Amino acid sequence: MRSRIIILRVSLVALTVLTFVIRNVAADEFYKGKTVRFIVGYAPGGGYDTYTRAVARHISRHIPGNPATVVENMDGAGSLLAANYMFNKVNADGLTVGNFNSGMVTQQALGAKGIRFDALRFGWVGSPGKGWPTCMVMGFTGLKTLDDVMKSGDKLRFGGTRAGASSDDLPKLMNALMGTNLRVISGYKGTGPIRVALQSREINALCSGWESMRVTARSMLDANGDDKLIPFVFHGRVEDPEVKDLPQYTKVIKGEENLSAFKAWVNQYEFQRPLMVPPNTPKDKLLALRAGLQKTLTDPEFLAEARKSKLVIENVTGEDVERSVNEILSLSPSVKKKLAVILSGKKN
Repeated sequence: MRSRIIILRVSLVALTVLTFVIRNVAADEFYKGKTVRFIVGYAPGGGYDTYTRAVARHISRHIPGNPATVVENMDGAGSLLAANYMFNKVNADGLTVGNFNSGMVTQQALGAKGIRFDALRFGWVGSPGKGWPTCMVMGFTGLKTLDDVMKSGDKLRFGGTRAGASSDDLPKLMNALMGTNLRVISGYKGTGPIRVALQSREINALCSGWESMRVTARSMLDANGDDKLIPFVFHGRVEDPEVKDLPQYTKVIKGEENLSAFKAWVNQYEFQRPLMVPPNTPKDKLLALRAGLQKTLTDPEFLAEARKSKLVIENVTGEDVERSVNEILSLSPSVKKKLAVILSGKKN
């Protein structure tokens, strides 16, 4: 009996190894000589673009067949254009990988207009990291701290893309949950154009992911006087000296209901800049891309480049993303209602 069990276990291991080999041979034959296209839902120069291009430069070595890679920007509606495109227009052949704002999943949960996708049906490849939402103000405003901002009335104009992005959502959440009176100027195509608007004094504040801004807005963060971009409130646990001592949203938001609403919204930062393939992509192609991304995110050569560029990397697997997406789409009706009202910008 014992010998039969041992034989069975050995057979199962052999079958698993054989399946792995066959899958990799098939993927090698498929991807060899082909090009994997990465669609970024924002304009060049922002965090989505920067992180995706970094991954695209290295992932070919870790996909069987070593396909070429190309990155294309499809900015519009805060990356909703790219999300809808990936769901409805792209061939499900494993050759096109999308990257749109994870906040669009929250927008789906809230029943927002314009959502023409079901996040549960995407093939989630994974993500290069988590996010740390923060808000920043320009030095020429004379403001430096959260307390300054709380007392500033309606002085601040925040640059935004659209609902679902932290640039739009965070100021609205602060107004509803913290009692500020911030204004959002929406319609910018990404953080790159917003930074230009800040420097030209068209607007004077911005909310975005710190893991992006610490890289893409480095010159503004290092500037002095009126030209300096100053972070004043933060979410996340990091040792970065520029932000580690800032007030935390979860500490300054009062009331259990308000805090629950914020925590429900911020869950999308568990998988920032996620990569996905369209529905019905063959499982073997999705698995090949997942494995390729995981190997890329632990590749010493990639990590060395990331450190040099000050990119913050954390390997969020496709399965991790799936779990977060399910949690977001399972929000309670009461939380959905509260967030829908807040993020619409309308009064309750």
